[in-house]
Formats: sequence, structure tokens, C-alpha cells
Amino acid sequence: MFSRILIAAVISGLVAGIAFTGLQAFKVMPLIWQAEIFESASGNTSSGHSHGAAAANTHSHGDEGHDTWAPADGVERIAFTLLTNVLIGIGFALLLCSAFALYGRVDWRKGLIWGLLGYTIFQLAPGFGLPPELPGMRSAPVNDRQIWWVAAVAATAGGLALIFLAKQGIWKAVGIALIALPHLIGAPHPHFDGPGALPAELAASFVSASLITNLLFWLLLGGVSAFAFNRHTSTTEAA
Repeated sequence: MFSRILIAAVISGLVAGIAFTGLQAFKVMPLIWQAEIFESASGNTSSGHSHGAAAANTHSHGDEGHDTWAPADGVERIAFTLLTNVLIGIGFALLLCSAFALYGRVDWRKGLIWGLLGYTIFQLAPGFGLPPELPGMRSAPVNDRQIWWVAAVAATAGGLALIFLAKQGIWKAVGIALIALPHLIGAPHPHFDGPGALPAELAASFVSASLITNLLFWLLLGGVSAFAFNRHTSTTEAA
């Protein structure tokens, strides 16, 4: 069973990761490059930013210093982004295929629903408190953001499980409260002491592009994972 899950996850991660990188190249990366121009012009090199990748395809350049390695612009950067997206896609596909193995056989249509749930847990819910950030945007300390992000993901996953699996209404209500809890506490944000270096329109465009491309990534990952898992399972059983 593990080999079936692994093979299906690798196939799904490759397909979704390659497609996601293509979407980013046209919709997300140009916005990042524009932001880096503003960041360089303002001399702001200490701000955190995240590219809002699958999910969890979030990386920050915060207070760690200026000597950290980063891929060079051009082919190296695109190749590094592709590798990262594929690896993240395989990781999330492992979670989905493991869920399929426990839940039972699902077709690609139900896979889309699972993908939508993954998007809600790992991208949409945390994004309400910590939307994707561009270079040059002020942000709270990295550790504070990571702790809140993990808490929001865990609360959303647990809350959705209670909403869909619990039979008693009281537990469904607990699930709703659990999802809302991190947002009631509030995500960490910096104390602003003036206008930021980036135009508000650029930041808004980046948030929109990141959320849309991540939604497409998760839908594709869910559908392909379900198809690949069922196809490999059927082939193995027939053999």
C-alpha cells in the first residue's frame, strides 16, 4: 500500500508542481520582480516576504542577515522554484493519498473536493491573517508568523474534521469555534511607523494572484492524486 501511495504522490507532485511553476512564471513572479525593484530603490533589505506557494510554499527573508544564499535571477531561479514546487507537491500529495487510503477509493471529482479542503487549510484560512507578502513589505518577526501559521493550519484542520465527521451539533459548533480561534487571537503584524515602500495596488495584485494560483494548484493536485491513486490501485489489484 505504501508503494502505491508513494508512486501516486510522485506523479501528482510532478504534474501539479510543473503546472504551478508555469502559473507563477506568468502571474506571480513578475509582481515579485517589480517589488524587488521598489525594495532596491528604497534600500529596504530587511523586510520579510513570502511567495505564497503551495501552501506552504512560503519563504521569508527576514532578520536572518544579508549573507543567506538565494538563487540568481533567470534560469537558476526558475529551476529552484520548480524543484521547490515539485517537492512541496509530492509532500502534500502524500497527505492526500494517505487520506484516500483511509477514506476509501475516490474518483477525481472527489479529489477536487479534497484539494479544495487542502487549499482551505493550508492557504485560505492562514491567508486571512497573514496574506502573501512581497519583498519590501513590513512584517512581524518570522518566528511569530510561523507559530501563528501552524496554529491556524492545525485549528482549521481540526475544525473541519469536527464539522464534517462529528454527528452531534455541539461538536460541529466546537469545530467552527476552533477555526475562528486563531483569527480572534489575531495574527502578528508589525507596528507601522510610516508608509511602506510598495504601492498598495501591487501588494493587492500579488495577494490575488497568489491565492488564485494556489487554488488552481490544490485543485489540480487533488484531482490528479485521486486519479493516480485509483489508477495504480486498480492496476495492482488486476495484476
